[in-house]
Amino acid sequence: MDLRIKEIVRFSSELGFSGCGIVPVAHLAEEEEHLRTWLDQGFNGEMHYLSRDPRKRCNPALLMEGAPTLIMVTQNYYTPVRQTDTSASILSRYAYGKDYHEVVKSKLHVLLNFIRELLPGIKGRVFADSAPLLEKAWATRAGLGWIGKNTLLISPEAGSFFFLGGILLDKEIPVISPEIPEDRCRTCTLCLDACPTGALVAPRILDARRCISYQTIEHKKGPDDTLKGRFRNRVFGCDICQEVCPWNRKALTHREKAFLPAAELEQFTAEEWESMDQTLFSRLFSGTPVMRAGYQKIRKNLDFLKSYQPDNE
Repeated sequence: MDLRIKEIVRFSSELGFSGCGIVPVAHLAEEEEHLRTWLDQGFNGEMHYLSRDPRKRCNPALLMEGAPTLIMVTQNYYTPVRQTDTSASILSRYAYGKDYHEVVKSKLHVLLNFIRELLPGIKGRVFADSAPLLEKAWATRAGLGWIGKNTLLISPEAGSFFFLGGILLDKEIPVISPEIPEDRCRTCTLCLDACPTGALVAPRILDARRCISYQTIEHKKGPDDTLKGRFRNRVFGCDICQEVCPWNRKALTHREKAFLPAAELEQFTAEEWESMDQTLFSRLFSGTPVMRAGYQKIRKNLDFLKSYQPDNE
């Protein structure tokens, strides 16, 4: 392995990234075909941005002209911490702390500056769920895991509770493409069986329109009435398909201070969720992923959860 590659991987670990892989850029023809089929079925719902220029999503060289090299990283966000009030509305673990876009991108900029010291004159573009790029597909090419039946990247060492990010570079680094980890889901269907809304319509095929994460974040009008009673008290995002995955028995607690939940949020009660006003919402969730949804959307979600009465089923 090129000494510079070893240094990049070493420094990425020092920054707190749990994985790092470097691959040559190419056109992902098979993935583009799958993406187009998925879009044709309308599985993206109201996320119309996903249908813009599928070819560019599958060829990073079109995103950054002529870019020959791509670095992919994983950032662990797993925590065993759960909200203390078991009757309170549930947040996805990734929303406990600061907005991962900013945290991961900030680290990637530091990594890019380090690379510039190794390779003077090199230019790069940093991204963390912020560029039209198939991050999971590229993470597999970088040897960081395989795409599981729940459509998430699964690492054989660390499970799936991590964010993805990367850097496109305008110069070639001599790399040998790493071996892609084998698909170890095998005959397991725990994630498909556990999804309460049936969003996983087949292995590795997600109908986002039925996904709790989509419904509680992206679907601005509020959750669909046809899905009442199926949200398992999830108010923002969903971890169900990850929680049942056997590979997440290996998940280690993250060490990123920015992702630690505020004590007030950890102890937030069902009554406090119900009485929360705009001022409290802004104070509690400022700088977190929950701000993407906004107060009005969260209020719609809370009303949706409240409207379901189990004895009416």
